[in-house]
Amino acid sequence: MGQDAFMESFSSTVGVFQYKIYLLLLGTCSGLKVVVPSHTVHGIRGQALYLPVHYGFHTPASDIQIIWLFERRHTMPKYVLGSVNKSVVPDLEYQQKFTMRPPNASLLINPLQSTDEGNYIVKVNIQGNGTLSVSQKIQVTVDDPVTKPVVQIQPSSGAVEYVGNVTLTCLVDGGTRLAYQWLKNGRPVHTSSTISFSPQNNVLHIAPVTKEDIGNYSCLVKNAVSEMESDIIMPTIYYGPYGLRVNSDRGLKVGEVFTVDIGEAILFDCSADSYPPNTYSWIQRTDNTTYVIKHGPRLKVVSEKVARKTTDYVCCAYNNVTGRQDETRFTVIITSVGLEKLAQKGKSLSPLASITGISLFLIISMCLLFLWRKYQPCKVIKQKLEGRPETEYRKARTFSGHEDALEDFGIYEFIAFPEAPAVPRMPSRSVPASAGTSGQDLPSTIYEVIQHIPAQQQDPLE
Repeated sequence: MGQDAFMESFSSTVGVFQYKIYLLLLGTCSGLKVVVPSHTVHGIRGQALYLPVHYGFHTPASDIQIIWLFERRHTMPKYVLGSVNKSVVPDLEYQQKFTMRPPNASLLINPLQSTDEGNYIVKVNIQGNGTLSVSQKIQVTVDDPVTKPVVQIQPSSGAVEYVGNVTLTCLVDGGTRLAYQWLKNGRPVHTSSTISFSPQNNVLHIAPVTKEDIGNYSCLVKNAVSEMESDIIMPTIYYGPYGLRVNSDRGLKVGEVFTVDIGEAILFDCSADSYPPNTYSWIQRTDNTTYVIKHGPRLKVVSEKVARKTTDYVCCAYNNVTGRQDETRFTVIITSVGLEKLAQKGKSLSPLASITGISLFLIISMCLLFLWRKYQPCKVIKQKLEGRPETEYRKARTFSGHEDALEDFGIYEFIAFPEAPAVPRMPSRSVPASAGTSGQDLPSTIYEVIQHIPAQQQDPLE
């Protein structure tokens, strides 16, 4: 290569380098402004793509020049279209693909192909008192729209809880730069101790499966230009039985005991959460022996046909796929008293009626107590006084302490001593005993009250 050719190549390379540095500047320059709505535009292959560009300036301009360049990755920018004022100067290689209508600087690409993906550079030059130049860059991506995905599940026959695994695979026929997302009941599925994803996220693996993994799964696939969601699919998971319980259509239930009246028929229902549905067996226990009396989820017991008043029953549920079983025990008591009706009547009593009855009982009791305390002591005293002799009644009146205060004057002494049957009592001046104790020899303690009268008053009294 000659020196002249080398220098020309070097100058060209330096010029391109300086040009790229210039393109990195902002889209404004002392009175000239170039605006693009977005620096990244996503296009669909086979359709038209419009790149809008707006520019403005505040200085007089004699000429307006617009230039579009196309730059692929790791390549030099290529001229595709340009204009001076209203005259368009296309590149003959691309004149059928690119369109511009000056003074509008926007560019139309039609049709858009995968080879059109890259950076598009627009440069606006204004010639007036001087030359003003501003450029902007737009990145264009080209994608195919996503087709509807399809989800496949393995194994298709289902898996047993805590034993089997399930794998969901999302398949898409069309689309580029796809992103996968798994949904369960409309919400995103996240990684856990039993859930994992493939590197592309298009495969969902559950190991092992549990009852909580049951739900409606779907696969959402999207790219920059479209998104599509698959139909929902529900994996088959075998589980149970869980929550076995026995209910009845009548009778009084307290815990695991059912109480029914004689002559009353009662229908029991045994149920549990399980898939597939359980098979049920009813077992009766009598005198330490058990035997199956019926198969199926329901059992009818007629109290007239029951020999014992208290009978124990067992309901067994078995899942023939999971191999698990559960059972629950209960007791039926046959009684001649309508406990259920009695309980319903007791519940029908209102709290107000109960409070009213208690209040009336307390009021009546208080009135009776008041009347008894008022009239009963007077009646007893009156009966005792009427049964005593008149002389004792008068003596009692003499020493009552209310008729003659002078006769009550003196010193009183209260003496208590046991009465001996063989020793006669000496008469003394004392207050006569009551009629209930006079004339009787009781082996008990004798109480007497003795009045001591001073010497200056004893003679007149004698």
